[in-house]
Parts: sequence; C-alpha cells; structure tokens
Amino acid sequence: MAKEGLTAFEAVNRYFEEAARLIDLDEHMYSVLTSTYREISVQIPVRRDDGDLVVVRGYRVQHNGARGPYKGGVRYHPTADLEEVRALASLMTWKTALLGLPFGGAKGGIEVDPTEMSAAELQRMTRRFTNGIGHVIGPYRDIPAPDMNTNAQTMAWMMDAYSATHGYSPAIVTGKPLDLGGAPGREAATGRGVVYVLQAHCEARGLDLTRLRLAVQGFGNVGSWAAVEAAARGATVVAVSDRFGGVRHDGGLDVELLARTVWNGGRLEDTDQPGVDRITNEELLVGPCDVLVPAALGEVIDADNAGDVQASVVVEAANYPVTPHADKILGDRNVTVVPDVLANAGGVTGSYFEWTQNIQQFTWKESQFNEELHDRLHTAYEATAAAAAELGCTLRQAAFAIGIRKVAHAARLRGYV
Repeated sequence: MAKEGLTAFEAVNRYFEEAARLIDLDEHMYSVLTSTYREISVQIPVRRDDGDLVVVRGYRVQHNGARGPYKGGVRYHPTADLEEVRALASLMTWKTALLGLPFGGAKGGIEVDPTEMSAAELQRMTRRFTNGIGHVIGPYRDIPAPDMNTNAQTMAWMMDAYSATHGYSPAIVTGKPLDLGGAPGREAATGRGVVYVLQAHCEARGLDLTRLRLAVQGFGNVGSWAAVEAAARGATVVAVSDRFGGVRHDGGLDVELLARTVWNGGRLEDTDQPGVDRITNEELLVGPCDVLVPAALGEVIDADNAGDVQASVVVEAANYPVTPHADKILGDRNVTVVPDVLANAGGVTGSYFEWTQNIQQFTWKESQFNEELHDRLHTAYEATAAAAAELGCTLRQAAFAIGIRKVAHAARLRGYV
C-alpha cells in the first residue's frame, strides 16, 4: 500500500536518509544500502480442495547480507506485494544490526488471503513457495521465520519441503514447533520483547509501568503476548482489538481471558466481560491511554489521525505502523515513538537463539531464553537512547544510525565498496 505519496519502501528509505545525514554516510555506501541485493518473484499455482486452480504470487527479497545470512519472516496477506516486502527486508537489515545479530535483512510474502484457504491448501501453497525460492535460502544463506498469518505449522511445512531435497535441516527456518527443533520461548518472544523494551524506556524516563494504561491494536501473536506480559508486570491494559473490532474497559481488561479465547481460535467479540465497550480499530488508536501499541498492519497511524493520538508513548510492535508524516506530527506534539526496529526486535533475537540451538543441537531452558532476550533488548534500548542524546535526534533516527553504521562498516571490511 502507499500513503501520503510514498510507497512503503520509499517511506523506510526516508527514515534511512534522516539517519544517514546525521552520521555523514558517504554517497557510494548510500547507493548500496538503499537498494536490494536480490529479489525473487515466483508463480505459485495452488490446487484448491474443490479441484479449481488459483495462481498467486510469492516473493523473497534479500536486502543486505554484509553482516551474515539473510534473516526475515514470511507473511501471507493480500497487501504483501513486492514493494511492501522490499520495505520489510530493509527494516530487517537495520534491526539485526541494531541488536548485534550476525544476520542481514530479508523478507518474504505471498499475495493471498489465507483466511479463505483450508489447511491443505495452505500446505500445498507453502511447499510450492518453498521449492520456488529453495535455491536462495539455506541455514547459512537465508533463514525464513513466521510473520503475519504464518506460524509454527507453516515453518514445519517449509522445513520439510526444504529437507526433502537437502536432508533434515531444522536450521533452515525459525519459529518451528518444539518437536521439530523450535526453541521454548520463541513464540512469545516478539510480544514479550515489546514489553521488555517498554520497561527499559520507563526506567530511562522515570516512568512507573504499573501506573500506565496500555492500548494494543492487533491481538495476534505479537499483540496478545505483549498485552499478557504488560499485564503480568502490573500495567493496566484498557483496550485491545483484532481485525474484527475491539474492546475497551477503562478499569482494565481481563487480558488472560482474552488471550486464551484468541489462542483457542476465537475472536475478541466472543468474550463476555462486564462493563466492556465495543470499539473499532480506529477508535482504539485515538482513544485515551498512556501507551499505544500498534501491533497489526503497517501505516495505521498517518497524517489523518496522528494529531488525535492521545498516548504520550507509541511503541511500534508492528512493522512500519507510523508513516513519516505522522512521525513528524507525533514528534511535534512531544509524543515519543519507540521504533519498530527496536520495539519488535524480540522476534528476530529469539530466532537467533533458536538458529544457534539448531546448529549446536542443544536446547536451552525457556528461563535462559527469556533472560538472554531481556538482556539483548535492554542493552539495545540503552544504546539507542545514548545515541539519540549524542546526536540530538529521535529514538528512530538513533536506531537507524546505529544499524547503518554497523552495516556500512561490515560492507567496507568485506570490500563491497
């Protein structure tokens, strides 16, 4: 999708440009880092259960691999076109560098509505897609992971399709089922990491998390775990929503009940809590709260609604949920935005832990996983805040600046430019 005259990739590169100017990035490196290394587009014929044949398009974009194998999720969504996948691959490059992970950035997607497909159809589509990109992925080349509308089952199908040709290869994907080499803690890592970063922000700014009211837009894997973790740490979650709508209770929602309902295949609207008001996604974004956590689609906060956001902190659990124009509006209103490349980096950090365990053939305890996750994210927040103070810029600009410096340094060492 494109809003405010910018495609998603152009918008991400605008954020890049703001940070690049702060660190005086040289012109030749600029050209390398604002373009993609490789883009794969594959035709995916899918035989439907009724015998019909549909043809969808799948993509894998490898943005930059100077710091290691490409890493990034695969999403199934009607908007997952080449332009969106390019933008998300770029974000992965800066995210992995910011966290100090030995990866480059990539992303994958299939332009399809998976809610209209059966499990058998999804499996056939996933296997065909994996075979189509199989020559450019590998445990030391490019490691996919779950993203929007994909999950551990999707990763199991991808691993099996790849392993049929290359032998048993659990390290080819992360976010797998535990019985196939998945890591305890990985499923919750992105959402839990959002709260770890929020906690670090609170400590740095002298805020008390237990006194904050949170609104979470998007109650899938990321949003639900973020809400559960925030509530467990004493915050009051006053509003949550999924794609069908949302619920609000100013006294606080029973997040555990809501999460169990959704995790068991239900909807938020299926739950019955006394005093709960039904709201739309749009109402959630501009409703009263201290911390707004957009955890669903990109570009949900734009120039049209940024002026109405009541939160004092926006934590980007989704990828690219705030457009550049909205980012400027929020900044002018002294609303702090904790950027996606930091806020939702728990997912790729947890994927790194899973990948290393697969290679070593040794599984950590979940307590160790969560402790390492907390330390990595807390350290990344502190580095970002320090860079923001040093450069006199926003947290987003600082996070990008750190990532750009690391990737540019690796590219020079390897002789790219």
